[in-house]
Amino acid sequence: MSSSGVPGEPGLWVFLLGDMAIFAIMFVAFLFDRAKDPELYLMSRESLDLTIGLTNTMVLLTSSLIVVIALRNVRATAFGRATWAFAGAALCAVVFTALKAVEYTHLVQEGHGPDSNPYFMWLFILTGVHLAHVALGFVVLVVLMLRARRRIRSEGSGRVFYEGGTCYWHLVDLLWMMLFPLVYLVA
Repeated sequence: MSSSGVPGEPGLWVFLLGDMAIFAIMFVAFLFDRAKDPELYLMSRESLDLTIGLTNTMVLLTSSLIVVIALRNVRATAFGRATWAFAGAALCAVVFTALKAVEYTHLVQEGHGPDSNPYFMWLFILTGVHLAHVALGFVVLVVLMLRARRRIRSEGSGRVFYEGGTCYWHLVDLLWMMLFPLVYLVA
């Protein structure tokens, strides 16, 4: 942690808060658009496979727990365990992405592509931007895994790097925790 007790660097927090603000604007735009035709949004939402959404939620929650375990192992200089934990979290990112691909494929095959109506446009925009964050998070997790595998130090700037990467992954999880109920559950 930095001298202020906040993990990562201040610049990272500016990025994370800015990213959250962009998502907040998109969420408000989605809600504003939904208010124009709530019946369309409700009917469209029924086309989603809630099982995939719930499974993805559990996958991301699991990955966040694994990342916490990884960071604790880094701080304890248990780099072997940290390596495996970061690998497990990266695997969760792959599973999430695969499930999203299955979901997108089914939706498009059923005629619910991004151009079919405003709900699906927003669904693909919101989940697609989030998926881009998952992809970047996967890269971050792999880099953290490789650093842990090489036993790269966990104090000073090395620790800040581990903390920053895990904070980014938690942002990915947090965004999904807001996105999932918004597009899958809220009537």
